[in-house]
Amino acid sequence: MTQPSAIDDILAEYQGLETQLADPSLHNDAGAARRVGKRFAELAPVMSTYRKLEAVRDDLEAARELAADDATFAAEVPGLEAQLAELEQALADLLAPRDPHDGDDVVLEVKSGEGGEESALFAADLARMYIRYAERHGWKVETLDVTYSDLGGYKDATLSIKSKDAARDGVWSRFKFEGGVHRVQRVPVTESQGRIHTSAAGVLIYPEPDEVEQVQIDETDLRIDVYRSSGKGGQGVNTTDSAVRITHLPSGIVVTCQNERSQLQNKARAMQVLAARLQALAEEQAEQEAAAGRASQIRTVDRSERIRTYNFPENRIADHRIGFKAHNLDAVLDGDMDALLDALGKAEREARMAAE
Repeated sequence: MTQPSAIDDILAEYQGLETQLADPSLHNDAGAARRVGKRFAELAPVMSTYRKLEAVRDDLEAARELAADDATFAAEVPGLEAQLAELEQALADLLAPRDPHDGDDVVLEVKSGEGGEESALFAADLARMYIRYAERHGWKVETLDVTYSDLGGYKDATLSIKSKDAARDGVWSRFKFEGGVHRVQRVPVTESQGRIHTSAAGVLIYPEPDEVEQVQIDETDLRIDVYRSSGKGGQGVNTTDSAVRITHLPSGIVVTCQNERSQLQNKARAMQVLAARLQALAEEQAEQEAAAGRASQIRTVDRSERIRTYNFPENRIADHRIGFKAHNLDAVLDGDMDALLDALGKAEREARMAAE
């Protein structure tokens, strides 16, 4: 049974948010309006379930009172009791501890690893898989930086993925499981004798905070280099030094951005990505339990440290963390990832409940 104090706090907060959203002055500050709207959206499912619970509770109380005089009401009692138990459990689940970043947008990086050109081609396949999944969900994808291999694969790529509307479960709630080493088994395009090769690519993912100002970055800690943007296969796509590389000297983090039109735009976007990465790093250091998640996503992009295997000859995908297997690899690579991500989400929820 849900503790009344927890619900009372949420009721008060929700009413306060409603008042803020009704105030026209809030919308003069886009950042503040987004924060309030995001929190309001996070609480909406809790409020909806709570209201249904209260309605069923009232109906059950009335049915019990009238049951002695009317058999119709007596017949309704078992069904209402079942609904009440179901809604109480649903509300308890909604109020259970959850990842505080679930409503956040993300920065996602894909890097080639062992396997040379084949690894870079697979990294591009992974990036397309995430982009297609995002498109299915109406999310906005922005390519911040790509370094191409000779055959058009991705040596590395950085994507920003944002939901269009604030929600309790945003991009992070789905993609947070993707960090780690992804192994592929297939016949490479460079293989003339049809032999199956194994190679790997790595994925890093960070929540992108709404307010990057919460991460203080000292300009003296940065080395900023500018260079000429390059396109697929090394062909020049820009005649000016508009691409930006920022190195955060204390942490060694390097961020590049070359897809905006100007050097200033590329610098601003690279700073946002750097802030997201530093935010994730700070949280890992502050909460050691988080280190088992984001910090260990990739130690080396090595075949042995895999979270998932993509086997093309068998059209099979296997996630080694939860024992998930399916023979629809072609569909998954086309963005049909929901069954896989649902299974990972269910495992995470069960682990959180067990920890409580």
